Amino acid sequence: MSRTTIVSVYAQEVYTDRVHPGVEAVVKTENGSVGRAVCTSGVSIGTHEIAFNFDESGRFKGKGVRGAVENVNKIIGPAIIGMDASNQLAVDSAMLDIMPDAKLKLGGNAVASVSAAVLKAGAAALDIPLYQHIGGAGAMYMPVPGISVAGGSLRYGGGITPGGGKPTYAIMLYGFDTFGEASYAGWELQQKWVELMRGKYIPEAEPNYKGRITVPAGVFKSDEELWDIMNETIVKGGYEGKCGLQVDVATDTYHNKEDDKYYGLFSNSPKTVDDLFKLYEKMANEYNFMILEDPFNEDDYENTATLTRELGIQIVGDDLFTTNPERVRHGISKGAANTVLLKVNQVGTITESLEMIGLAYQFGYGVMPNSSRGEGLAIADYSVGINAGTIRERACYPEGNRFLEIERELGKRARFRGIDGFKGSRFRR
Repeated sequence: MSRTTIVSVYAQEVYTDRVHPGVEAVVKTENGSVGRAVCTSGVSIGTHEIAFNFDESGRFKGKGVRGAVENVNKIIGPAIIGMDASNQLAVDSAMLDIMPDAKLKLGGNAVASVSAAVLKAGAAALDIPLYQHIGGAGAMYMPVPGISVAGGSLRYGGGITPGGGKPTYAIMLYGFDTFGEASYAGWELQQKWVELMRGKYIPEAEPNYKGRITVPAGVFKSDEELWDIMNETIVKGGYEGKCGLQVDVATDTYHNKEDDKYYGLFSNSPKTVDDLFKLYEKMANEYNFMILEDPFNEDDYENTATLTRELGIQIVGDDLFTTNPERVRHGISKGAANTVLLKVNQVGTITESLEMIGLAYQFGYGVMPNSSRGEGLAIADYSVGINAGTIRERACYPEGNRFLEIERELGKRARFRGIDGFKGSRFRR
């Protein structure tokens, strides 16, 4: 038995910042090292994501996960105890081989939490940073981060399936020499943003714990007014030419499949695909949007491909890809998007996620990590471990602290991505 041998696995239901609970898996190795990981459901969930195991009772409004926890403690744990935590492929394969359709029957949340906990336990047992365990000596690039500024899905009628506070907006911080400089600029812009919103538009505005202001109905006639304020924030903050805008459109929230129109998106007038094309062109050309995420519905590869070619900016697929190698492969064949949003628990295991990342990189796509599913501080290690070019938000907040720690650990080896972190012909120098 070696120091990296798994000696115990257990799980528990825990509270998360998503309000509903998550599965926390804890893996311990022979030398006493511990890996702990949480997997929780997101707010915007693509229909192609791996199914989670939720309890049938009314606990937590149907989002209780005691069944998934029991599957970890009684089925998954016993199957991987005695295995080597540093051999991620072997452990993940063993979980998936427990039974046919293991992820479906045990729950994607059960499998994903254990897989991530094994990854952390392996790094801890080897006494190396998690990012190094993932990427080896080549892990040295710090991604371009952003600050979250606005959201709120009810401002123009709420869409077809209102929820998730979409679209959500961020300011991306690229024109700096280090992550630390970008992080501080993000903090300053966050203060300026709140100051402008309170002073002119929403006196009672109260940012959530990650800095985002929920925009209520009746304040703006369209999101174009918001785009003006975001750019005003950059200029008045003294960072013009160093920052751009990002939006997670989450169009499925607004898409009516019967008439193929989008309701309540960007304003209260229904929009066709052509209407959205014109708006996206305006956003990229007049408002300095550098990243559009899920600009069309989750199965619209054709229009996403056309938009990617025409705009030359970073087009990210979240619900379009769901971190699934097969969906990414299909998107690549169509030329749809140029970046994949990384959410490990959309597909299940760390191994499958790494397979998807390798596929994306092979064909020139970027990978943009997002910590919306319980990844916590580990999202920083994931980002540096895979040398991601950009990350969803995380310039400040606790995850920002972890990035700053990694940058200090890397010292002179640390490289900030800057404008080169973005995908799209518009950013090529």
